[in-house]
Amino acid sequence: MEPLQTSSNRKRVLSLYAFAIFAAVGLYFVIRHFGEQLAPGVESAAAGTGQIAAHGSTLAQVLLALAVITFLARLVGGVFNRYLHQPPVIGEIVAGLMLGPSLLKIISPAAFTYLLPPEAAPFLSIIAKIGVVLFMFLVGLELDLKALKKSSHTTLAISHASIVVPFLLGSCLALLLYPLYAEGHVSFTAFSLFLAISMSVTAFPVLARILTDRGIQNTPLGMTALACAAVDDVTAWTLLAFVVGIVGAQVESAAMTLVYVVVYIAVMFFVVRPVMRKLIERVDTKSTAVTRSAISLVFVGLLLSAYVTESIGIHALFGAFLFGAFMPHEGKLAEHIRTGTADVVVVMFLPAFFAFTGMRTEVGLLDSGGAWLAFGAITLVATIGKFGGSALAGRSVGLHWRDASAIGLLMNTRGLMELIVLNLGLDLGVISPTVFAMMVLMALTTTFMASPLLDLLMGRNKPQPMPAAAG
Repeated sequence: MEPLQTSSNRKRVLSLYAFAIFAAVGLYFVIRHFGEQLAPGVESAAAGTGQIAAHGSTLAQVLLALAVITFLARLVGGVFNRYLHQPPVIGEIVAGLMLGPSLLKIISPAAFTYLLPPEAAPFLSIIAKIGVVLFMFLVGLELDLKALKKSSHTTLAISHASIVVPFLLGSCLALLLYPLYAEGHVSFTAFSLFLAISMSVTAFPVLARILTDRGIQNTPLGMTALACAAVDDVTAWTLLAFVVGIVGAQVESAAMTLVYVVVYIAVMFFVVRPVMRKLIERVDTKSTAVTRSAISLVFVGLLLSAYVTESIGIHALFGAFLFGAFMPHEGKLAEHIRTGTADVVVVMFLPAFFAFTGMRTEVGLLDSGGAWLAFGAITLVATIGKFGGSALAGRSVGLHWRDASAIGLLMNTRGLMELIVLNLGLDLGVISPTVFAMMVLMALTTTFMASPLLDLLMGRNKPQPMPAAAG
């Protein structure tokens, strides 16, 4: 899979890559210059989608809502997996949308109010957000930083091209969407940055599941795709943390937020990581099972890390993700936490997040031909940027077109990671409920089409890709 290249050839690729990064930054500032001269739209948030009123609730209502959400998520996820050959998470996202105003409320308003009463919404919101914090910790824990250090220039070129190209195309699309769908208090810079980043995200867990289902996760193609997605996620989440810090802070305090972030990362790297390594080594030297005291220390660290990042203005998700990434991944303690936490998070917490997203997604807001054209443009631009950027970068470093195209299709999956980004944007008021609905549908569309198109390209259950071209 990795093409053979001379030292001079490698330097040429890296030089072109560096030039492309600087050119992309320059192009964005050109786009921003023109965008800041545009007037935002005057759309108001639709009732019941962007903001959910906080009322009192009973334990019985929340328990019933969780039971319905968990059951329907497993049911629809199973149907998608068995009959449509899709990762179950896609069906679980669809189940969340089915429980919201886009379907259940239309079919039976009484059932919608009974199963998901307004009184339960604030509590579902908290449960969903805690679930996503735990999930991002697990994503970080699965991330192999050692593998990232060893990533080849091929992996870096493909992964960063899959961010830079959709980022720039999304920024250009913001020039068209901002005057139509941005709310009056939102600047073009904030709107364009969120739109651009949301088009640049890859769903690492969905990509990994597709590779596993096809049995190619350990092939050169599968390992390259996983490495590209890992680098993509780290880069995209770093950019998103920076953007959230800028949006959440006033201009005069943005620099201070950046200082806090640098200090936080330094503490994580030089203090927390060595402490966690000693804890894991101590656990591994004992013949007994992992103690609950050791597990509690890990979760205390996770919660404190999430608290710190939430307090300095870059959201709790990043603290959870970075704590998992900086925590040593080897040993009994890390494995015990992975296996013990994943089932609860995936089975109950994430479906709650999907249902919460579904309650905020109202497809009915796309009530005109122009709105559906905007959705089509978003999906087309997102696909061209992600697939095209990855495939062209893969081909430019010597991969066959089929291998490069397969990586492009895999990198175009967005799924859960996209929903996390979109909910952040809606919470911060950067994107409107209409744009939120468009982007949720785009995430579903691009993720859903990955497996069928991969089947057409490579055939199902063919684990070995074609060899890469030399030179």
